[in-house]
Amino acid sequence: MKIWNGALGVCMAIGFTAATFGMAPAHAADMPPLPAAIKEQGVLRVGVRCDYPPDGYYDGSGKPVGVEVEFAKQIAKYAFGDDGKTELVCVTAANRVPTLIGNKVDLLIATLGISDERKQVIDFSEPYTWSASSVIVPKDSAVQKMSELSGQTVIVLKGAWQIPWFEKNMPDTKLMKLDTVSDALQAMVQGRGAGYAHDYAAQVAIADKNDRVRMLDDRYQLGYRGIGLRKGEEELRTYLNAAIERARQDGVVSGWIKAYSEPELAEVRSDLWDLSKAPTQGQ
Repeated sequence: MKIWNGALGVCMAIGFTAATFGMAPAHAADMPPLPAAIKEQGVLRVGVRCDYPPDGYYDGSGKPVGVEVEFAKQIAKYAFGDDGKTELVCVTAANRVPTLIGNKVDLLIATLGISDERKQVIDFSEPYTWSASSVIVPKDSAVQKMSELSGQTVIVLKGAWQIPWFEKNMPDTKLMKLDTVSDALQAMVQGRGAGYAHDYAAQVAIADKNDRVRMLDDRYQLGYRGIGLRKGEEELRTYLNAAIERARQDGVVSGWIKAYSEPELAEVRSDLWDLSKAPTQGQ
């Protein structure tokens, strides 16, 4: 079990470096062909999170916005010359993979961690972000480190990548699986669970805004996010890898972070969207 104690100083990173991906820079003239089926439908259907700020959430008018939402629109702009050619479909941690497999979207840009389990049913692009996991607990909790959660109930989101980690590394921990972040937080403050396990990036923002909770120092489960696509769609995968690299070349990500992150966290997030800054420890 790998647990790193102390602040990583990083929440997640979109690693837009050619060295990291081992890819040559992609410019407009040398983007690979868009798959014919997507070209013919005239829009890019993308599953995004709408319950996970700053990556994806509803704004005041009920429109999906966020860093990954902008990423989805940027890929549509590369494909069609117009970011309005994006059909955004809100998904949750629990239903995102079934939504993709059911052909309701062309791809997922939905905080989707790359894992061996998921690779059995879907394919992934090259990584575009990295992250670690952490646990938040009620502010007055006696729990100070993860080992003290042994035998207690920990809240997770359905379909979240923290589930197999706990099942493997802390099997005596009882997992309460809920649908949304708000459900998880409410359950925790109601005393139904000793802590809430999720991505470090999200936990930083939650702890910063909510004086009823605090984050444990332990970090665990280094992982990477990728764009999810159906098995066998190699032409689309090639296109997405090139789009990831082109976004790095265009330098568009920092603007999205500033637009959608809390001011006090924007600089940290911008500095850390680099795969080269991921810890070297194994998962």
